[in-house]
Amino acid sequence: MATSGARTRTAAAPVRSAELTGAEALALRTTSLLLRPHPTARPTDVAGVVEWFGAMQAQDAASGMWSLGLRLPGWTQADVQAALERREALRTWPMRGTVHLVPSRDARWMLEVTGVRILDAAGPRRALLGLSLEDVDRAADVLGGALAGGVRMTRSECLGTLNAAGVEATGQRGYHLLWYAAQRGITCIAPHVGTEQTFALLDEWVPDPHRPDRDEALGILALRYFRSHGPTTRKDFAGWTGLTAADAKRAIAVAGAALTTVTVDGVEAVVDPALLDAPREPVDDVHTLPGFDEYLLGYKDRSLMLDAAHKQAIIPGSNGVFQSTVVRGGRVAGTWKRTLTKTKVKVAVRPLVDLDVATRARVDAALEAYAAFVGLPLAVDWATA
Repeated sequence: MATSGARTRTAAAPVRSAELTGAEALALRTTSLLLRPHPTARPTDVAGVVEWFGAMQAQDAASGMWSLGLRLPGWTQADVQAALERREALRTWPMRGTVHLVPSRDARWMLEVTGVRILDAAGPRRALLGLSLEDVDRAADVLGGALAGGVRMTRSECLGTLNAAGVEATGQRGYHLLWYAAQRGITCIAPHVGTEQTFALLDEWVPDPHRPDRDEALGILALRYFRSHGPTTRKDFAGWTGLTAADAKRAIAVAGAALTTVTVDGVEAVVDPALLDAPREPVDDVHTLPGFDEYLLGYKDRSLMLDAAHKQAIIPGSNGVFQSTVVRGGRVAGTWKRTLTKTKVKVAVRPLVDLDVATRARVDAALEAYAAFVGLPLAVDWATA
């Protein structure tokens, strides 16, 4: 699997090749998201899945684990955890100020290309928290020194280290200081130990980073985004990366012939040409996706997947916290919420559309796959629609 198809491409605009209906685009998009078999690629490990997407939303660690698990049939949570310990991917804040899983060797250049705008805009947030630029730089230096030599510390240990050094790290100040150190490329989020987030030095965790120049980096971002989310628009790409409209346009141009354009109900969209060989007919498949999955988080315009009437159920109060979704035929059909105990995983399912007995059985089967992933027996409670 190529990691930087834009490297040898010329900066030429993609070539128009197809007209699609919304239903056809949804079928293709579900394939590009690796929720159906892809005609040319099927990543077989954590490194492959994360590299395919380029970045995967993972502000909630458990959600990020299941996003990987459902695309790696037969894998368990322990398998994914082991892959992260092998550094096949890591978590950091590369885009939009939120945590993503990214290919480990790509973390630094992604921070430099997509994270810089968020870092530059952090002044008002610092002021609100009573922090100066000198405060956050000092905190980053303190963490850098404490983690040097292969040390790995939990979140609470990091905050305790800052407080001991005279940098108040209580409440939201602590979160901001941890974010800032990672945003500067000093630290990264290592895998959890038990239930606690851990941190390490990025340069020590990834001693051999990939270092593309800016144009190549933009091309890689475009190629990975559109092959894993397409067909979709340049606006969605800019929203996902946080790039300016000009940089988003440049990125697509650098990717060149690795991408092509189509129209979806008359609107121009970009896609990996290989995807156009996938079936375009609607498929009545059922998935139980985590809340923070690229299926919804990867787009500004979610109308192909989500009925406007159901938005409040998926993002209650529009607070940025997404509920886990039941998806049928590429469309959101319900939500599910899991509670883990020592002896079972209890799941409450809330349909948003009518689901017959046969479909409910298929949802139960999809949830059984999740229960196998976490290694616990399943108990399902169906709410009234």
